[in-house]
Amino acid sequence: MILNCLLVDDDQTSRLVIKKFIEQTDFLHLAEEAESSVAASNILLNEKNSDIDLVFMDIQMPEMTGMELVKNLNNAYPVIFITSNKDHALEAFEDNVLDYLVKPVDYSRFLKAVKKALEAREKELKYAEQENHILVKSDSKYVRISYSELMYVEALADYVIFNTTKGKYIVHHTMKGIEKKLPFSSFSRVHRSYIVNRNQINYIEDLTVSIGTKMIPIGASYREKFLEKLNQI
Repeated sequence: MILNCLLVDDDQTSRLVIKKFIEQTDFLHLAEEAESSVAASNILLNEKNSDIDLVFMDIQMPEMTGMELVKNLNNAYPVIFITSNKDHALEAFEDNVLDYLVKPVDYSRFLKAVKKALEAREKELKYAEQENHILVKSDSKYVRISYSELMYVEALADYVIFNTTKGKYIVHHTMKGIEKKLPFSSFSRVHRSYIVNRNQINYIEDLTVSIGTKMIPIGASYREKFLEKLNQI
């Protein structure tokens, strides 16, 4: 398994060190690089992006701190802070940050942090494939949604709508976060606003998918990967 990484730091020297560490680690790939939290937010909050698995981020940056960005991500991405300031460690872990590295970072400590990220991702994928349901919080209560009943997930601003054979459930989450929690064996992202259950598809015509009475568009950037997943004759 390869984890695609985003590196965010306004200090070029620090970025060069972490880039070297990423290059030395077989299961890491530097997919994106940003010099500010604002630039990083444009990458991470863009729902067309589905490739980032891990974020390395400095805290003290102009315009918006790394801590402020993390609070806007709604736990959609695992984050490892790399900072020269020890004072934010408690707040970072309260925001479910995966790890907190203090500069200067040595490779041994870096490796320990990224192994934790790899193990968490492998556990997440294994859980998704083994379970037959997802538990979501909707209207102040937790609802168990069976994968076999889930037809498609639709984006709605800062929320997502789980459309099932039994009804709809609105959940405060990101599409990116939900995509990571659903098993790849049955679910595919077909559009920035839609994830579909391939087992619920009636037919595919041109660039649309029919599920129930809903016609769902297939985005150009998702088409190739989606069609590869289909059992076609």
